[in-house]
Amino acid sequence: MKKILIVSLVVAVVLCFSGILFAAEAQEAQTQAAGKATKDSVQFFAFTVLAAALGVGIAAFGCGIAQGIATAKAAEGLSRQPEAGGKIQTMLIIGLAFIESLTIYALVIGLILIFANPYVNLFLG
Repeated sequence: MKKILIVSLVVAVVLCFSGILFAAEAQEAQTQAAGKATKDSVQFFAFTVLAAALGVGIAAFGCGIAQGIATAKAAEGLSRQPEAGGKIQTMLIIGLAFIESLTIYALVIGLILIFANPYVNLFLG
């Protein structure tokens, strides 16, 4: 179990920082084609990708914990009152959908920051 946790942590760190490296490579290729390399723009896009990755990661972590707690409580309620299984299941599905929507909102905000950043003109203009 400990080995799986360490491997998954290493994979998560590599995936988080790979976006920064790809953003830096893409930005370097773009600035070399234009003939001017700007350090500020590379740093801006690197920090943007880092912020998006951290935001989505924290949201997914929190929502995963919330979904686990909700599922555990639903199973506990079902074991105490099996006759209320339909109502418990309906409430569980609705609750899980609301919890999952928070992760999707964080993903949308992260994608907006990476691909259609509204703050580019403020920092690089």
